[in-house]
Formats: sequence, C-alpha cells, structure tokens
Amino acid sequence: MALSEFTLKLVEKKLGDYCRGRVHEALCHRVRIGYAIEGELVTLFEERRGLLDPEKWVRLDMARFRFDPRTKKWSLYYVDTDSVWHSYYLKPRADFEIFLREIDDDPVRVFWWGQG
Repeated sequence: MALSEFTLKLVEKKLGDYCRGRVHEALCHRVRIGYAIEGELVTLFEERRGLLDPEKWVRLDMARFRFDPRTKKWSLYYVDTDSVWHSYYLKPRADFEIFLREIDDDPVRVFWWGQG
C-alpha cells in the first residue's frame, strides 16, 4: 500500500530539507544524499561516484523508515554490512523527524554518517 498523498508530501518536504546541504559543496560532484519512496518504505541513502567508472553512481543504503497505516506510526531500521535490515531499538513513532535526529546522533553507532 502506498503512502497517502498528505503523508507523501510531508515526507518529501522533511527528507528534502534533511538531505539538502548535507554534503559540502566542494564534494557534491562526487557524493550526494537522497531518499527513495517505495510503498510504505522510505530509504535514506548516500550515492558516490564509482571508482572504476566515475560516470556510474553507487548507492549505499543507510536507514529505512516503514509506515504502518493501521497505527499511523513509523519504525526505523538500519542495514548491516551484509545488506540485511534490522529493526532499530526505538519504538514506533508518529513523527519520523525523531528518527532523523537519532540517525544524526547515532548513539549505538549503526548509522555510518551519524555525528555522535
């Protein structure tokens, strides 16, 4: 099931703001931060130019948000080195901005670009 139009617009606004300006402008030709929305899943990722083919961008998934339309709450997931997704320890929340702050703080060191 896809996100409602209202939720979709809200997610696009908040994640657009979050991703904008995260990469220093001196590096933006080599690194970019983005997100993909697929149904009830929203994946936050980093893309880097390929080492062997600089014209190709390589996507590195970092965090995933899952929306439960029944409870109207988001859950946060992190990916391990084997590209397996795991549930993050925080309980589901209605506002996924809490999870964005958690990704930045990265208190348990599972999000590789956290500042904590």
